[in-house]
Amino acid sequence: MNLAWLRQAAATDRASREPAAPSRADLQTDAQLADTAPHIVFSGVGKTYSGRAGQTHALRDISFGIERGRIFGIIGRSGAGKSTLLRAINMLEQPSTGHVTVDGIDVGQLDENGLVTLRRKIGMIFQHFNLMSAKTVRDNVALPLRVTRRPTHDIRQRVDALLELVGLSGKADAYPAMLSGGQKQRVGIARALVHDPEILLCDEATSALDPETTQSILALLRDINQSLGLTIVLITHDMSVIRDICDEVLVLDGGEIVEQGEVWRVFGNPQADATRALLRPLRRELPDDLARILQPTPPAQGRAVLSVHFSGSAHPDGISLQNLLAIAPDTRLLHSSLDRIQGHAQGDVLLSIPVSHLAALHHTPFPPDTLKILGYVHEHA
Repeated sequence: MNLAWLRQAAATDRASREPAAPSRADLQTDAQLADTAPHIVFSGVGKTYSGRAGQTHALRDISFGIERGRIFGIIGRSGAGKSTLLRAINMLEQPSTGHVTVDGIDVGQLDENGLVTLRRKIGMIFQHFNLMSAKTVRDNVALPLRVTRRPTHDIRQRVDALLELVGLSGKADAYPAMLSGGQKQRVGIARALVHDPEILLCDEATSALDPETTQSILALLRDINQSLGLTIVLITHDMSVIRDICDEVLVLDGGEIVEQGEVWRVFGNPQADATRALLRPLRRELPDDLARILQPTPPAQGRAVLSVHFSGSAHPDGISLQNLLAIAPDTRLLHSSLDRIQGHAQGDVLLSIPVSHLAALHHTPFPPDTLKILGYVHEHA
């Protein structure tokens, strides 16, 4: 049981769902359209809930597209509308206005049978795993297939291959209570893949996990995306999850899109206040020991502490240390929080220069809006 078998089984299963074969010309045209058309499209989607206090707008005029095979992250604070937005893709939440299309099909217009077919193409994993405690790992993964009355031999072959894929081959007969949180989530991932989905929805899938386990689950999702070609849509409140796995990010605030773009661009140059607030825990601009001695006014014979910000666009391959140290005579490197996101070097570098050379800042190779004076320290601090 291996990945090659899974791919072959997926191709066979998907072929069985297809109508009669079209001509070669039609196939070529359809393939070209599939390569260029977004996999998922939101068009003017809104969601309103009615209650005693009146109407609550969970989503307002949401419009965007998700390309096929991408890992797309949706982030926002609690109550931003993330779960409502995610669940509109498989119609677990029915939009009040607008349309959601998957592969060009308006999912809001599907009848009950159409929704069943759609949901078999869309797997979903959850924060708290949603496993049946009285069933073994194998039976938890097999349950969706038993509902469709697949032959027992086919089910066992499929489940064993998926357990191998998620690294749980030796846990098939274990019960959920015998598993760690990360192992439970791996079972959830295997179960979500039983119908060979084309889309995988992740609803805060790592929120209940420790940092080390979170990294292992993100690595597994990345491997699944690359090996099976799935489109993955995840929601989270943690920007580090977005940084570590996503190709593109959408920021929700108050049910509205406030920012969207490639992850490195959004991290390097956030435009919305909500985005900057979400990024703040990842950015430790000033080390504690330096913050304690920083002064708002320059002392005699003092030094200015500068922050130089790199968004990743002007220096994608790295930062020239020679240029940094040439900002002024006797430039000193104090601290760096540079990171590489999607191949772009970005972050902040802290320097100190003599107060007497502040005029040199007008002649640096760096744009003025990337330089900021944070404060001042004594020469020998």
